[in-house]
Amino acid sequence: MQQVTPTAGGPLALVGTFVLLSLLFALTAHVAARYVLGDVPYSRALFVGPVPAAVTLLLQQYPTWAMILVGVLGDFLAIRFVYRVRAAVGGLITVVHYAVTVILSIIVYFVILTLSTAPA
Repeated sequence: MQQVTPTAGGPLALVGTFVLLSLLFALTAHVAARYVLGDVPYSRALFVGPVPAAVTLLLQQYPTWAMILVGVLGDFLAIRFVYRVRAAVGGLITVVHYAVTVILSIIVYFVILTLSTAPA
């Protein structure tokens, strides 16, 4: 599998990428928490989102399995801390969060791929 190599960009590009990833992960964390816990405030998910976003940006040159392992562990710890739930419930929210993030990412990828083939 080919590794991702970061492209050159300034601090503004890095900050923008981090903010967008944080918002994406916060949205999917809220969906996961709401699915498992019921009605929860969205503001809590805003504290979960930056953890997997930081892992994604900081570990992009490492093997994919390492990034996933550290990301899931960080996500689990953030969810347990922010939502104040037991380990089993935190694990369930983490699994749902990972699944929702993968599904949403695949959908966005294929929408972008489809739009890129549209005639100009």
